Amino acid sequence: MAFWLLKTEPSEFSFAELLAQKKAVWDGVTNALALKHIRTMRPGDLALIYHTGDEKACVGIAEIVSPAYADPKETNPKIVVADLKAKRKLLAPVNLATIKADPAFAGWDLLRIGRLSVVPTSEKMFRRIENLAKGSPP
Repeated sequence: MAFWLLKTEPSEFSFAELLAQKKAVWDGVTNALALKHIRTMRPGDLALIYHTGDEKACVGIAEIVSPAYADPKETNPKIVVADLKAKRKLLAPVNLATIKADPAFAGWDLLRIGRLSVVPTSEKMFRRIENLAKGSPP
């Protein structure tokens, strides 16, 4: 199982919408590196959902439920999407300032490549976000 962080602008598609829909197509990604990451996703992988914009925080967890496939809305076969389903909302959002201040996240692509919308995440970092959401100390 692999772990990911998926960024979304909440005014375009929020975690609350994913919870309401239960399942959605993760689309709209055009960056070559982000598309490469989508191609490596497998059913059962877990993803942190990160709201960009004014929030800048991890807010929920989703599960990847399909391998990558060509986006049916695009003519370019290199543009791929994957299906995911909502798992649960985090008990509290974990904001970017908290992540930046925690040495556990040193070197994470979320911090190194800020505009990347699909970010590989180690299990250790994924679990650290879950613990921070529960209010657990370092």
